[in-house]
Amino acid sequence: MWGRRNRRKPAERPRRLPSLEGLRIVRPLAGLAVAAAVSALLLAALDRPIRSVAITGRFQRVSPLDVERAVNASVHGAGLVRVSLAAVSAAVERLPWVDTASVERSWPHGLTVRVVEQVPAARWADGGLVNTRGELFAGDARHIPLELPRLSGPDGSEPAVAQRYLAMQGRLAELGMRVTALRLDPRGSWEFDLDNGVTVKLGRREVDERFETFMTVAAKIVAQRASDIAYVDMRYTNGFAIGWRVGGSVRGVKGEDAAHDA
Repeated sequence: MWGRRNRRKPAERPRRLPSLEGLRIVRPLAGLAVAAAVSALLLAALDRPIRSVAITGRFQRVSPLDVERAVNASVHGAGLVRVSLAAVSAAVERLPWVDTASVERSWPHGLTVRVVEQVPAARWADGGLVNTRGELFAGDARHIPLELPRLSGPDGSEPAVAQRYLAMQGRLAELGMRVTALRLDPRGSWEFDLDNGVTVKLGRREVDERFETFMTVAAKIVAQRASDIAYVDMRYTNGFAIGWRVGGSVRGVKGEDAAHDA
């Protein structure tokens, strides 16, 4: 008896619970499937046909009808949700005289297109136009405002010529002068015409410094005697030269040193 009381019972093995790994995999997959189904239903409900296009902007050169046609051609039958706003915007921006176009969805079945027209800063060569950023946006424009200044230069120089024009015109306007033409020749030499008939030659070297000299010294003479002056040549190491109109001819007056990059 004594031995029975002190006999130890064998240790019980822990019971294994059923694995939940299968449930952990199945439940998320089932949830994703439900979410995908709901999303598909919502997409189908919201992706309605585009029935209206509202076009806004200040139009002078751009036709709203052309904008609407470009929008309709770029939709490709897509609904309001699936339509690519970037593609619609790019199609409108390819129209002549359009600078930028922004497109937004207008629920429940429309698009809103805001158009900004190009602002021409000058003519380029014989038939082009450049904007205020120096970009050539019309290489063969039919309607060119004649009051715009005429810029010219080698191919690819449009931004540099336009930026120099904008910088110069801002300064000259303070003196009541206006640039009517700015030229950059293939050798890199600059010259410009003023609305008073005077041509200013800046040359190839130290162009900014020569323009400053013109503004501080020569421009005062030009303002006082523009009708007597044909040109001002700033291509001198010290000083400048003035070509005077004498009886219909031009008489040159040289500075201290001869022009070194004529």
